Amino acid sequence: MMPTILKTTIRLTTGIVALTALGWSPLKGQSIQRVEPLNWWVGMENPTLQLVVYGPQIGKSEVQVDNKGIELLRVNRTENPNYLFLDVKITAAAQPGWSTFTFSQGKKKLTYRYELKKRDQRVKAQGVTSEDLIYLIMPDRFANGNKVNDQVKGMLDMSLNRDSMYLRHGGDLEGVISKLDYLQDLGVTSVWMTPVLTNDMPLASYHGYANTETYHVDPRFGSNDTYVQLGEQLHKRRMKLIFDVVPNHIGSYHWTVKDKPMADWLNEWPEYTQTSYKDQTVFDPYASAADKKKMVKGWFVPTMPDMNQQNPYVQNYLTQSHIWWIETAAIDGFRIDTYPYNDLDFMGKWTDRIQKEYPNFTFFGETWVHGVANQAYFLGGKRVGQAVDSKLMGVTDFQLNYAIGDALNQKSEWTAGANKLYTTLASDYQYPQPQQNVIFLDNHDKDRFFSVVGENVQKYKSAMAWLLTTRGIPQLYYGAEILMKNFSNPDGLLREDFQGGFAGDKKDKFTVAGRTEAEQEMWSFVRTLANYRKQHPVLQSGKTMQYVPEDGVYVYFRYNDQQTVMVVMNCNDQEKEVKLDRFAERNAKATGYVDVISQQALKPTDHKIKLAAYETKVLDLKF
Repeated sequence: MMPTILKTTIRLTTGIVALTALGWSPLKGQSIQRVEPLNWWVGMENPTLQLVVYGPQIGKSEVQVDNKGIELLRVNRTENPNYLFLDVKITAAAQPGWSTFTFSQGKKKLTYRYELKKRDQRVKAQGVTSEDLIYLIMPDRFANGNKVNDQVKGMLDMSLNRDSMYLRHGGDLEGVISKLDYLQDLGVTSVWMTPVLTNDMPLASYHGYANTETYHVDPRFGSNDTYVQLGEQLHKRRMKLIFDVVPNHIGSYHWTVKDKPMADWLNEWPEYTQTSYKDQTVFDPYASAADKKKMVKGWFVPTMPDMNQQNPYVQNYLTQSHIWWIETAAIDGFRIDTYPYNDLDFMGKWTDRIQKEYPNFTFFGETWVHGVANQAYFLGGKRVGQAVDSKLMGVTDFQLNYAIGDALNQKSEWTAGANKLYTTLASDYQYPQPQQNVIFLDNHDKDRFFSVVGENVQKYKSAMAWLLTTRGIPQLYYGAEILMKNFSNPDGLLREDFQGGFAGDKKDKFTVAGRTEAEQEMWSFVRTLANYRKQHPVLQSGKTMQYVPEDGVYVYFRYNDQQTVMVVMNCNDQEKEVKLDRFAERNAKATGYVDVISQQALKPTDHKIKLAAYETKVLDLKF
């Protein structure tokens, strides 16, 4: 059953999009332009809620509510008279339905109807685990399912030009929904899209990371209802939905930036101050307070104001919005943008509040840092040197991303080449739950890996084999399976359209007929391994044993009580012969091997196998 979305009308007022809910009785010159969250639910674990009420001079009002199931705990006024923050309690006596809030100024009264809903028992908040394979999509560049919403009148960015990497191309949520069968066939189990909230910014609005609305999907992607439909369609296929949250910053055209509720709503400086991007200052025992402040409270870029997460009103505003989206759209997990720049004390509280409502819900944070220790610091658990427990479960594992590139591009030496991959994984002892880290070859910010390995298909296959067999939660970037390429120079080159997703495309890469022979070979390789992984728990949750690389050959095993898989990676530019007796600890009782890709049975009676240059074999051991 699709939840009811509060109907709104939209008007422009001095650059601010004002959402005026139907159901209020206006006085002359006055209105309630917003109440957020848009609605709430009875029966939540946490009965308290903070409503943000916005309208001209509304802060001068006295407030009453007619519902005995809603207890008005406190009316919070700020220095901006256009705001009220109402602390309410949804009591056990509350019933689904509409309540009326009355705002009085002397004899003048203004009423607003607010809805409490019954919680939907749909599948939601399942969490994203090492059983999953994530597919990352930039919706503007993936597929256009509805040309009507390509341009929306009144928005600041009215561009529509597929020949420009900076302008909007027209992809949307209906386009993603139309390709779910393709993704399911490929072996994908979870879909993560870059942010879908309204991004009414004048330039480069397609990427979504500077949202200007908190409770509304960008109308050029669709509607809140369309997003709900996407979640429903995924769950019908036993797939999951990941929401990209950005608690660190918002867009400079966000309505709370245009008219701030209070002076410390944002982290502001006497003059524009950008973050140093030096994550080390957060954990450096010798760091100056000034350096730490600049890292955490400096702005990411001028168009993305930094949220003051130490402000309790900001904390409520962010947390409630994320709970609202989980409950509304049946989201299963969060990817958290720019994680090291957040206030970690707040992030721990944020995580606790969300998990109180959804115990199985999971999070992974973007930690674009250098060094395993740096990356591990931001994870949950309070270890030596950690001032707070962030409660974060997993990170985007940039260290393994660097390592797989080095393994295939560098000559194997003491700390380089294959040894870099081995050494990085050997540092897993620093992670509370290494299996919760998200591993990847590329994403919307990183060079496409096919280009990283010089468009060498054998190297690329080895990287894919590693991605789909090593520990953690693998993530594919859209088009990786069909050899999409380019370097981040600029980053728009990484975000080209998936051919076949747009009307007028000469080739449809979503189909066998539209792919070249090389693209089809790669697609089949990924599909075979992805579905093998999907069907075999040994590659999802099995234990790992790795061996010190010798002569540029890296070997590791995934194993459980039912199955053993051996992965042999040749990181050399020439053929190598690998003797198998060295790995007796895991293969001594094996009677044969089956190549997972070719399905050919191997019986190396002389206990050795040969690998071509840069070849990786994934072998299912038979006992």
